[in-house]
Amino acid sequence: MTVEPWFIVAMALSLMGYGLYLAGLRRHLVEPSRASWLIWAVATGVEAATYLAVNPGEPQGFVFATSGIACIVVTLAMWRRSRWTRPSPTETVCMAASLAAIILWLPLKETFWAHMLVVAAVPLGFWPTWASVWEDRARERSPAWGLWTLGDLATLIVATRSSGSGVGEYAYVLVELLCHASVWFMVGLATLNPLRSFGRREGGLRVLDAYLPANPFAVGETHLGKAVFAAQGFAEGQTIVRFSGRTVPASRLPRGLSGAADRFLQVARDRYMGPSGRIDDLINHSCSPNAGLRFTDGGVFLVALRGIVPGEEIAWDYSTTLADPDWSMACACGSPQCRGVVRAFAALPTGVQEHYRALDVVAPYLREPVREEAA
Repeated sequence: MTVEPWFIVAMALSLMGYGLYLAGLRRHLVEPSRASWLIWAVATGVEAATYLAVNPGEPQGFVFATSGIACIVVTLAMWRRSRWTRPSPTETVCMAASLAAIILWLPLKETFWAHMLVVAAVPLGFWPTWASVWEDRARERSPAWGLWTLGDLATLIVATRSSGSGVGEYAYVLVELLCHASVWFMVGLATLNPLRSFGRREGGLRVLDAYLPANPFAVGETHLGKAVFAAQGFAEGQTIVRFSGRTVPASRLPRGLSGAADRFLQVARDRYMGPSGRIDDLINHSCSPNAGLRFTDGGVFLVALRGIVPGEEIAWDYSTTLADPDWSMACACGSPQCRGVVRAFAALPTGVQEHYRALDVVAPYLREPVREEAA
């Protein structure tokens, strides 16, 4: 059997894309949507099975199978950094569509309609990623999107050159091509440059890159482990990043969390914000912070308390959101004002408390009077 050259190109581009995306994930240069990858891991696996059933022996089916395995690998790689939360309505609809495809495919043997259901589910799988990129384009600035787009184009060429292929049989490739291309255009065509996956921006391929700001963060190492540094300057009062973890009631907070292992942010007396799996999880504490959390109706935002220069570590004071008198964390931030131990807000000196209140970087619930229980 003669191997179609475009099949080799499609496989190579797809595998390169997943490899570079994993490299960016390991270096925290991308902040993927967990919802999208969970959906893709399921949908791509179903699509590979249904496509191979509808088009047995067609080479593009093996491209889908490879993509399905790679999606599972990426999903598992990011899963360790996040915790399960209730699916959103969009996730629920897409998962239901994938489940319907499996039901149609296995018991009823309606492989064609199972295939078309997954085709319809593709844009739903991309929706959380589109929303994330719209909020901050730097989250997905990986060359993988360009490679996946070109790989889809090569797969589409393979499908159209295959004997007996019809529009219904390669609809999935066309839809996925358009979805991958949309993200690529949103984050900038210059992201095809593979150096971006390793934290470098040098090189050519700057087409349509000027209208996008560079990734404002760099992840590095300090004596405390991973830390977030400013890759661009921030003016006093400027928003640095939005904290985007999902809220959970205090009763559902995982047990055994303490100190640096505790990535839950208390936003009310009975509610916490969990890890987001994004850059905000890596921002460290400092007893002399250059940033602080501001709570607004639109969300929780980290703002600069003074001018921050490129290369400076970004840090905030964890005590400004803490009420639990039993919680503590050893501190070695290295600032001249280092307290040695991070404790609840009430344990701070009165002058420090008033300073943070004046800057408006104290969790609102800490400003409420504590109700004394009747004896």
